[in-house]
Amino acid sequence: MGDDTPAAPGALRVDEAKLIGHVDEVVRASVEETLNGLLDAEADEICRAQRYERSAERVDCRAGHYERKLETKAGEVKLRVPKLRRLPFETAIIERYKRRKASGEEALVEMYLAGLPVRRVEDITEALWGTRVSSSMVSRLNQKIYRHIDAWRNREITGEFPYVYLDGVVLNRSWAGEVHNISVLIAIGVGTDGCRQILGVAEGEKEDLVGWRGFLVHLKDRGLRGVRFIISDACRGLVEAAA
Repeated sequence: MGDDTPAAPGALRVDEAKLIGHVDEVVRASVEETLNGLLDAEADEICRAQRYERSAERVDCRAGHYERKLETKAGEVKLRVPKLRRLPFETAIIERYKRRKASGEEALVEMYLAGLPVRRVEDITEALWGTRVSSSMVSRLNQKIYRHIDAWRNREITGEFPYVYLDGVVLNRSWAGEVHNISVLIAIGVGTDGCRQILGVAEGEKEDLVGWRGFLVHLKDRGLRGVRFIISDACRGLVEAAA
């Protein structure tokens, strides 16, 4: 069935691709029907009565539904999630979906931070979950990451930090398939409670007077106070900026 040998007269030829596609669709439709049946059963249980059933035990009734897509191993299915008039409808199916989506986003974030190109991320997600994540989704997640990073970088520094460690490190960064060296300035403070805390990180700044001065002003503007002792190397730009 899979070669190019001419078929004998009257022989039956089967298009394997169409057959597999048909089977996949049957499985997907079956999964979709089963999940929607489970959603209806959950709604009946909450209402303590089936749809349109007259019962003295009924505590709520249906108020339509909304549609929601769900990625499964069998493919994308469309859920018809019931809505109730008074009680909230909380389903274990949707909760599992949320956990799966969250874990998927975490995996995408980790791959991005590891420096994998978008095309490679798409290939990995297709191998892991059977669906190919779009480049637009990766872009949206990147923006989500940036918002969290910017919020952390610009957060208010509260409390006093008598001891502050300052240092600059050079890290390798993967960008568009190429690896570049970048400087990162780091400040770690020891508070009056004796606990260490990362006060700030500045990427792309050189270890010169301008770079260190800008970084220290940034820390001060965010509320850094109570500094009595700075621990660092003998970098000339750092020493001059700290003064």
